[in-house]
Amino acid sequence: MKHLTIDPSASIAPTRDLPSGKKLPESLPEAKETKLHPSNAGGENASLLFVGTATTILEWEGIRLMTDPNMKTKSFRSTNSDHFDAQVEASLRRDLPIITTPHAKEHLATSKEPGEAFKAVHDLDFFDDILVDIQNSGKGGKKPAIKVTGMPGKHVPPGPGGVMGKMNDLLAAVPPTNGWMMELGYHAEGSSDDFQCGYRIYISGDTLLVPELQEIPKRYPHVDLMLVHLGGTTIPSPSVPLLMVTMDAEQGLKLVQMIGPDLTIPIHYDDYDVFLSPLSDFKKAMDEAGLGDKVVYLDRKDSYRFKVKDEA
Repeated sequence: MKHLTIDPSASIAPTRDLPSGKKLPESLPEAKETKLHPSNAGGENASLLFVGTATTILEWEGIRLMTDPNMKTKSFRSTNSDHFDAQVEASLRRDLPIITTPHAKEHLATSKEPGEAFKAVHDLDFFDDILVDIQNSGKGGKKPAIKVTGMPGKHVPPGPGGVMGKMNDLLAAVPPTNGWMMELGYHAEGSSDDFQCGYRIYISGDTLLVPELQEIPKRYPHVDLMLVHLGGTTIPSPSVPLLMVTMDAEQGLKLVQMIGPDLTIPIHYDDYDVFLSPLSDFKKAMDEAGLGDKVVYLDRKDSYRFKVKDEA
């Protein structure tokens, strides 16, 4: 297993262009609305802020981690253009810890002008993992940590003879994608072998409902929270018909039924014209399936608070 250590006491700007003398804010802006588990609230010690598109900010034990950013902080990320623009990339300091896909690491760490390569990029392929240790924190001999594991994901559905996959490779329409499993928990001081997960979050990533996802519930029979990327993103091309590359409402519902999370939060659904499956379709599908009480809907700047257990 790979390892990464984060020190919350080291208050360093994530960007390299912060004006001299300007202080970093000590906290995120107050959430527009804070939501809790609809039936099992209490003891919340962590939060997830929805920024927009697929971007969220996780706060726990003094650190912040951003998923699929088009902004800035320590992050899990892709290089899809709807998540990470060139201006933001240029502003980030080059030693900012980043966890990403092998394809994105090649772009960030090697395909750069001299001095522009990112120096702390950790790539995870499917089911590879890394333990993010949180320094200068802990209680009762327990150290907090986040275990991150790459999950399967694919933009292109299977087709006869792999035709669609080959076509996508030829067009270079979209880069390879991952999902992510984030396990928040604790391990004994001085040893990470006994890591105990206290809360498990599955992030689907920009994938379709492909057969490879069936392996996930076999390895992770319990998931506390799923962030499902929806939208039915459809990419036009002069050479092929319209191609859907992220799940629509129907596939999103099927993924919920496959993974069986305790709770689902839908994201990535209405920011661009290429998103052809509105959130209302997913809400209707969940309600009709009798799963309306297993989902929380967040508007931009809303947060969801939850409890990370510190014992097995």
